[in-house]
Amino acid sequence: MAPAITLAAEAPTLSAANTGFMLICSALVMLMTPGLAFFYGGMVRVKSTLNMLMMSFISLGIVTILWVLYGFSLAFGTDSGSLIGWNSDWVGLSNIGLTELWDGYTIPIFVFMVFQLMFAIITPALISGALADRVKFTAWALFIALWATVVYFPVAHWVWGAGGWAFELGVIDFAGGTAVHINAGAAALGVILVIGKRVGFKKDPMRPHSLPLVMLGAGLLWFGWFGFNAGSWLGNDDGVGALMFVNTQIATAAAMLAWLIYEKIRHGAFTTLGAASGAVSGLVAITPSGGAVSPLGAIAVGAIAGLLCAMAVGLKYKFGYDDSLDVVGVHLVGGVVGSLLVGLFASGKGQSTVEGLFYGGGMTQFWKQCAGVFAVLAYSLIVSAILAFVIDKTMGMRVTEDDEIAGIDQAEHAETAYDFSGAGGGAARTAVPAAAGTESKKVDA
Repeated sequence: MAPAITLAAEAPTLSAANTGFMLICSALVMLMTPGLAFFYGGMVRVKSTLNMLMMSFISLGIVTILWVLYGFSLAFGTDSGSLIGWNSDWVGLSNIGLTELWDGYTIPIFVFMVFQLMFAIITPALISGALADRVKFTAWALFIALWATVVYFPVAHWVWGAGGWAFELGVIDFAGGTAVHINAGAAALGVILVIGKRVGFKKDPMRPHSLPLVMLGAGLLWFGWFGFNAGSWLGNDDGVGALMFVNTQIATAAAMLAWLIYEKIRHGAFTTLGAASGAVSGLVAITPSGGAVSPLGAIAVGAIAGLLCAMAVGLKYKFGYDDSLDVVGVHLVGGVVGSLLVGLFASGKGQSTVEGLFYGGGMTQFWKQCAGVFAVLAYSLIVSAILAFVIDKTMGMRVTEDDEIAGIDQAEHAETAYDFSGAGGGAARTAVPAAAGTESKKVDA
């Protein structure tokens, strides 16, 4: 019998199906930034609505240009010292062929680039919710540009870039628990510790002005998150992306229910704001872990995150930091919870054979997760605080107290979200039945 001939593995070829799938996922992730704008915009007072929307929308402009010029190269170029990447051929997206494939995959580099761009866009936008009502728009725009350059691009390389130290260590972050949510949540904490509290914090009511907008935003985030998570497998050939899609739905549902149960026990009511916030906490927590856990594990991840995030949002009143829209309580805490639970609930039957503590794998993966979580948390918090401090001392980070009280929309954008003048300016008139023998009269309502 002739000896068997061993053939070299065939090089990947462009897959139209995976390319189309990833372009759809990229569009879904792009939709999340406007969804975030509505989510945050409904949670603030009327006088801050437009500013909150714009703080998300401006990221679509700034980060896109930076990503094209040098961000993609820094995040995913050839590794240097396990800390940063660089590829001069990608500067300005030059010298990339139309059908040139992302290494080891069946999608073009352009498709991978634009998918990762959408992650880079939404991450600084997440920070904005902690700074509602009080930050100059020009200062915020500058902060986005600097933060993306010195924080997001390097951290993305650590976690996802070939040669990045967290990637090489084996830290599991399927779609952004560390690089996106912990990164943004820690940055939010760093900035608010520098710029201080809103006028009237703990004294004035600062209730959401439009809960329907909050629910719309949460729904758009939930919808877009399927692209955010399932697309992060960069294809749809082996079922792992499908597992992530399923786990995203399951964990989000579990977190929403856990938050509402806690809220009912603690505060006596099931609120729409609680439902929306609980759903987002589940989305955050399953983002790093969904490719590693089973559907039953996803229930556990979601329920634990929903409960702990619901408890964490009240810490700002205890410790006195003004996290306006609970970015720290939801994104930082949810990202930490979801990332660390990989070390407990990884089943070994998803994205890799790595098993967590509850599946017989011991504590090895848990300690790896801790290294990734706390390194990103510390780096982002410290550097973000430094950036905010420098901007505050040079051009000023906050609007004046008078502008904050009167409304940042008018001060920064010369607009208001709602124009009531078209509804009629005169007092309403109501007919009052006349007494017997007299004419009916009109009185002001």
